[in-house]
Amino acid sequence: MREMVTRLFVVTAIAEAGSWAGLLVGMAVKYGPPGNELGVQIFGPIHGALFAAYGLLTLAVAWVHRWRVPVTVLAMICAVPPFATLAFERWARRRGMLASVGSAVQGDDDRDPAPVVASGDGVPGAVDPIEVQ
Repeated sequence: MREMVTRLFVVTAIAEAGSWAGLLVGMAVKYGPPGNELGVQIFGPIHGALFAAYGLLTLAVAWVHRWRVPVTVLAMICAVPPFATLAFERWARRRGMLASVGSAVQGDDDRDPAPVVASGDGVPGAVDPIEVQ
């Protein structure tokens, strides 16, 4: 459920930003020279639904990922300015706040960990810890 809620949050954040773009274009057409309200009539309800979905999914993701209150409030505020949901989603992802349980522990990359050398077993410049006293 955690991963499903997180994926829905990310998709909704992106879709909400896209609906902002459509709504802004619709408003430009409505108040510009053509004077056509069709864009606002189409994108207005779509944006409203995605805005509400983003708010609900923000609360759900905050719950399952145990976000602190300031982070949750920031995520909610980011629903208001155009395209801020994209910035928040990327910010949260970079900080591991959208990571699944396994990737949060192991890291997001698939690189092999560096080997740990306990003694100077053929490694140039390595010092045997027993010899250092």
